[in-house]
Amino acid sequence: MSRFRVGIGYDVHRFVHGRDFILGGVKIPSELGLDGHSDADVLAHALMDALLGAARSQDIGYHFPDSDTAYKGASSMILLERTVDIVRHQGWRIVDADCVILLEAPKVSEYRDEMRRELALRMGVSIDQIGVKATTTERLGFVGRGEGVAAQAVVLLESASAAEGEK
Repeated sequence: MSRFRVGIGYDVHRFVHGRDFILGGVKIPSELGLDGHSDADVLAHALMDALLGAARSQDIGYHFPDSDTAYKGASSMILLERTVDIVRHQGWRIVDADCVILLEAPKVSEYRDEMRRELALRMGVSIDQIGVKATTTERLGFVGRGEGVAAQAVVLLESASAAEGEK
C-alpha cells in the first residue's frame, strides 16, 4: 500500500427557489438555494468524493444514496463527518484538502474563512489544512448562466501507520 493517496471530487447542483443556500456548511444569504436530496452542499459533496476516492472507497452515492429516505434533507456536515470516519477507519490520515467553488453569484469570498473553519472542524483537522477559493466561469456554461454551482476538491491522505512510524 502506498504511503500517500490523492483523491479528486466534483459535484454540481442547480439553483432553485425555496431552499437555503448552504456552502461549506455555511448558510449564504441568497434568494436561491441548491436542489438536492440532502441540503445540497455542493462543496461538501465534492470534498466527500475526494476523500472517498483517495481511500478507494466508492463514492458518496454508494455510501449515502439519494434513494435512501434517511438522507432526505440531511446535513452534509454530518455526512462529511461520517465520510471522515470511513477514511480513518480504513487507516488514513488527512494531510491536506484544496477546494474550488465555481459560481457567478452570489459572491462568497467573505464566507471563505468561515467555510474553512467549518470544514476543518467537521474533518478534525487544522484550518491551515483546508483551502477554499471561488471563481466564475466568465459567464460560460450552466454556471455562467447562473443556473447552478459546481465545486471541485482534491485531498491528500497519508497512511496512518506510516505517519505514526515517523514519530
